[in-house]
Amino acid sequence: ASRPEARAGAERGRASPLAARGACTRMQSMAHREVRAFDYVNQPYERVRDLIRKDAAAIFRIATKVAEARTGELVAALSVHIKGIEVSKDVTIRIGAIREAPATKLSHVTHVELEWEAKESPGLFPVMKADLAIYPLSPTETQIDLTGHYEPPMGVLGGAIDAVVGHRLAEASVHRFVVAVVERLRQETAHK
Repeated sequence: ASRPEARAGAERGRASPLAARGACTRMQSMAHREVRAFDYVNQPYERVRDLIRKDAAAIFRIATKVAEARTGELVAALSVHIKGIEVSKDVTIRIGAIREAPATKLSHVTHVELEWEAKESPGLFPVMKADLAIYPLSPTETQIDLTGHYEPPMGVLGGAIDAVVGHRLAEASVHRFVVAVVERLRQETAHK
């Protein structure tokens, strides 16, 4: 607090605009949490991309052993094991746009927009918004890379729960989802 504006703000009992901006940035980084998981399929990119384009919903449904609700949304039970205890929650998965874009001069990346939220009591659980990226690692290997973002619900209490256990649950469920999708893609491509 060597700068006059910071000292003056502290002396009057309120934070300076500079200090407030720093607090805001810290709060934003706590509010928006990121999770990431990846794996690979030992098949060429084009084969994996074509399967996803053809019927992403079927791949995700079979991978996570889900049923389609009457609304056409996927309903999955995402579960994780924490210290021998299984934690499970039914979630609704929405598949957004599937698009392919150039990644380099020689390769492409396919993006699948995903969003999931708790089927029951959605206000108590975060909504995950994610990008599933599919791209070649080599001529015979394809990376499946999911990056998701969520905000812990319930304000400060939700942030505290997320800091203690929620973020680990989110990471574990995203990892399990990616592993299930990759396993399903391996099975599908092995039959072709």
